[in-house]
Amino acid sequence: MRSRLFGFYTETVGFNKLKNLRLFKRLSFNFFKIINLSISLIVLSLVATNAQAAQTIVVFGDSLSAAYGIQQNEGWVTLLQNKLKQENFDYKVVNASISGETTSGGLGRFKAMLATHKPNIVVIELGANDGLRGLSVKEMQSNLNSMINQAKAAKAEVLLLGMKIPPNYGIQYTQQFSDTYTDLAQKYSLNLVPFFLDGVAGDRSLVLDDGLHPKAVAQAKLLENVWPQLKKLLK
Repeated sequence: MRSRLFGFYTETVGFNKLKNLRLFKRLSFNFFKIINLSISLIVLSLVATNAQAAQTIVVFGDSLSAAYGIQQNEGWVTLLQNKLKQENFDYKVVNASISGETTSGGLGRFKAMLATHKPNIVVIELGANDGLRGLSVKEMQSNLNSMINQAKAAKAEVLLLGMKIPPNYGIQYTQQFSDTYTDLAQKYSLNLVPFFLDGVAGDRSLVLDDGLHPKAVAQAKLLENVWPQLKKLLK
């Protein structure tokens, strides 16, 4: 009798252990499924957040964008950052402009700029110093062409700011100079600001004593010239 009861007890205990083990495995499996799903959701959320926060605009220009002769916070590039915030566009603006820069100098540091900042949009504002020095228009166009190609290869949108110069070097040179921007914009289907200094150049109340560089009071006008074309590239 004891033997039968002991056997029954042993079988019952064994069965319960097996049942509990199966239940434990099932619960463990479901637990790890929940953990893995939670981790996946967290990772996706972080990736989405980083993608939204990674939007960068680089303004790549010369003294006209480097706030020459005025305070940095008065320049049109700083005003652009403020406007983006006001318009609820989540972009960081990097000012990579250097006073005195030519298209040749810009090309020399363009690749490093792309690698450093990984911009979504590049605003190219170069050429004025080429024109003032009477440098080769053909070389200027080649330099700008190379920068545009590099930006596109890096999956960055390009906004080209056009320039015009006085006819100091003759009508032909002046026309070829201004046509460079139009030709490149048409070739690459770029957004173009035909004349960055429109409404500012030639107005002595808006430029410094050198007759070239815009005063602080003129910076809002420069941004006004740029904004309509830039806004088309924003997401």
